[in-house]
Amino acid sequence: MQSVLITGVAGLIGSRMAEWVSTHHPEYKVIGIDNLSGGYKENIPESVVFHQLDISSDDLDPVFKNQQIDYVFHFAAYAAEGLSPFIRKFNYTNNLVATAGIVNKCIQYGVKRLVFTSSMAVYGIGTPPFDESHTPTPIDPYGVAKFACEMDIRIAGEQHNLDWCIVRPHNVYGHNQNIWDKYRNVLGIWMYQKLHNEPFTIFGDGSQKRAFTCVDDCLLPFWKAATQENCSKQIFNLGSTIYTSIKDAAIILSGIIGGAEITYLEQRHEVKDALPGHEKSLRLLDYKDNTTLAEGLTGMWEWAKKQPARERMQWETYELETGMYGFWK
Repeated sequence: MQSVLITGVAGLIGSRMAEWVSTHHPEYKVIGIDNLSGGYKENIPESVVFHQLDISSDDLDPVFKNQQIDYVFHFAAYAAEGLSPFIRKFNYTNNLVATAGIVNKCIQYGVKRLVFTSSMAVYGIGTPPFDESHTPTPIDPYGVAKFACEMDIRIAGEQHNLDWCIVRPHNVYGHNQNIWDKYRNVLGIWMYQKLHNEPFTIFGDGSQKRAFTCVDDCLLPFWKAATQENCSKQIFNLGSTIYTSIKDAAIILSGIIGGAEITYLEQRHEVKDALPGHEKSLRLLDYKDNTTLAEGLTGMWEWAKKQPARERMQWETYELETGMYGFWK
């Protein structure tokens, strides 16, 4: 039986992709890997053959061996851009070193194509809207790690004939997102704050613009990235064609949940306007904005209200505290 492997299968994109493949392509067995550090076992569909592993370890052979794995969707990452300067070693281990291990196994076991989820963080400040042909200039260690992964994968394609597709999604949200991590996923952070009678927090004045993207709109494009011949060794921005300021997103969500106070905190080191270009994904991946931000947030909020009272992610110690923002100390 043909198989697909999904890393980060307990997270937002991984669990939803596993569900989508099982529903739309039941001829494929879905194998999943996750260490459950940022995702939850309850998110994983029952049909998935699940391995609780850390992909930065050396225990991947049993997952690949004696399996006909056609496509690997590598979603596992710790995507906390703002925190990454204070956890550099952790960031590079869990993003760059871990990805190198996945690349090795894809080469060794003859995977048809590796689909790697990079990030808009690779572009840095740049000149928006960011086109896939722009030279990345990341401004934080997370973006550096993702761009290094991209470079390593491209080298593997040249030297070892690994087929790949690199996707740079942006601000993806939806049900199964980790709303218990205080360092990432601003929409989920706000929902957690509302559930705990806390005000929404915004870094700076909220004028920063993002392309918030409902995960539902990305699943078919991800499949096309893996399976279409014209996506071989291509790089894609993937996400909404609509740009929304952080402040306006907060206002939209506040209207959905019945109101929220907004507190403005110190500005942090980040890209002001992460605005992607979309022509390539519209043309080759058939991406469509089927879900408005209000519609997507309404569905996610209904899901969030039903979630258990999980413990919130909090780093007890950081690798570096010099320059640490007051709100994380």
